[in-house]
Amino acid sequence: MEHVSVLLNEAIEMLDVKKDGIYVDCTLGRGGHSREILKRCPEGHLYCFDLDQNAIQESTPRLKEIGSNFTCIHAPFEQLGTILDRYHIDQVDGILMDLGVSSPQFDDGARGFSYREDARLDMRMDQEASLSAYEVVNTYSLEQLQEIFKAYGEEPFAYKIAKEIVTDREIAPIQTTFQLVDTIKKALPNAVLKKKGHPAKRVFQAIRIEVNHELSQLQTVLIEGLKRLKPKGRMVVITFHSLEDRIVKNAFKDVAVAKKVDKRIPQIGVEKLEYHLLTRKPVTASVEELKNNPRSHSAKLRGIERNENE
Repeated sequence: MEHVSVLLNEAIEMLDVKKDGIYVDCTLGRGGHSREILKRCPEGHLYCFDLDQNAIQESTPRLKEIGSNFTCIHAPFEQLGTILDRYHIDQVDGILMDLGVSSPQFDDGARGFSYREDARLDMRMDQEASLSAYEVVNTYSLEQLQEIFKAYGEEPFAYKIAKEIVTDREIAPIQTTFQLVDTIKKALPNAVLKKKGHPAKRVFQAIRIEVNHELSQLQTVLIEGLKRLKPKGRMVVITFHSLEDRIVKNAFKDVAVAKKVDKRIPQIGVEKLEYHLLTRKPVTASVEELKNNPRSHSAKLRGIERNENE
């Protein structure tokens, strides 16, 4: 399946790209958002991060069709501050994040992201990383597995699934995605197996998040990224599940929404906020996009802008 960037027009419009601006795409992928940013900033520069070297190799020629004013960086986006310092960039005009796994990563069965393709357990966005899904499934304790299934997958049968995994791997290592799916199914009641949706979805999500440290990286880059915005600079983030969206929502709220105070207690001065929200509620895909791109169903877009100095 060809990769189609989700909420492309909405995200680029919200970013409000300046022709001479400095921008960061924290999640290059196959370059859909980056191409549109480059079209709009011919006199500026774009810095693109991606953990997947394949994504950088495939996207670079597509970006060169637009211009040469970009730099691709093979590094986790939590290193945003360190990398920008390396390029002597103090502040930027905009930061974009399109989180989660890209379509090509899902569609490449050999990468082990999908529960619909049989492959060795992997799920690494960075193929040079040491931790893979195989190590998580076969070396984590029962308690560790239960915790990540609950925390990162919000899986109601976390304990039963973790226990089944530990039992099965004592006989032989669980090596492939289909072996893991079979183990998960054994732990679930028939009533759950008959429900709509794949029974392994939550567990696969949880393992992928653990392997790639997705949520801790997101929290780090949000804090660092907000500090790096120029006055009138914007950050826009597209999320695909409730855990990510909650982190983004709370990070934005912390800096852009005044804290509630007890009106009975006299207040000294008025709290001055450094940022304001561009979205009170997240933007979701249009009816047309939902029809043409099934992967847009769970997407949510949020934005924030740094206020001008007074």
